[in-house]
Amino acid sequence: MNAWNEEPWVAQVEAVAGRTLRQVTPLHGGMIGEVYRVQFADGAQAVAKVDRRPQPELAVEGMMLAYLGAHSDVPVPGLWYVAPDLLLMDYLPGASRFDAAAEAHLADILVDLHGVHADACGFEQDTLIGLLPQPNPWTASWVEFFGEQRLRHLGRQAVAMGRMPAALMTRIDALAHRLGDIIEEPARPSLVHGDIWSANVLAQDGRITGVLDPAVYYGHREIELAYIFLFHSFGDAFRHRYLELWPLTPGYFQERIFVYQLYPLLSHVCHFGGHYVESTAATLARLGF
Repeated sequence: MNAWNEEPWVAQVEAVAGRTLRQVTPLHGGMIGEVYRVQFADGAQAVAKVDRRPQPELAVEGMMLAYLGAHSDVPVPGLWYVAPDLLLMDYLPGASRFDAAAEAHLADILVDLHGVHADACGFEQDTLIGLLPQPNPWTASWVEFFGEQRLRHLGRQAVAMGRMPAALMTRIDALAHRLGDIIEEPARPSLVHGDIWSANVLAQDGRITGVLDPAVYYGHREIELAYIFLFHSFGDAFRHRYLELWPLTPGYFQERIFVYQLYPLLSHVCHFGGHYVESTAATLARLGF
């Protein structure tokens, strides 16, 4: 008998799929849960994501994938089953390796995604960024939303977790107070994936085949690009294609990008601490805070 046969979630997968499992293969997954490729006796296959924590939260991820699938052409996996402790979804081909054609295709996908608009910043419910709550109250002003629900929210979280000194939070507060002098309000808030980096994207034969692990909300598209550029997830082909299709206003690469990169940096401070604290401090200093 295979060891995975004794896992409680295996019987749950077989019950909801109405099929018998033949093989289970661990995959690299996100921060929430374990991820497996599951192959059934009839040849069908899927991906199972399992959250064993006392308060599982996979239903939030399922909701976000369903939202992207319903409101955009982003190639997210189709959902077979959604519960707090189990996601069963389509297995998508591809790997997190990107040639120039795939990078350009991703730019096309994100331009289309960012063309989905709402009348305010936020989302219909709070979501998650990694393991952390991501508050999304509908807010008319992007400056207010980003300052309070992104910078101050994660800054306070980092201090409460003992990951960041309170003195750094004072500098974040000072920046948040001055945000209106630095960043711009969008013409209309855009739908953003919220956690785009190489491990959350799959490609094959020059095309993007899957986009995973969203952290969605409506905001300024510039924050999505700042996250991508911070971790150098995609190269010149992505950048050139995106900016060709939808240019940014002057000053982005000189200043605003660094403001927006503070959000993923603070997320990494909360999750990992370490050198991300120094990177956050250096970014604040670069901005004069």
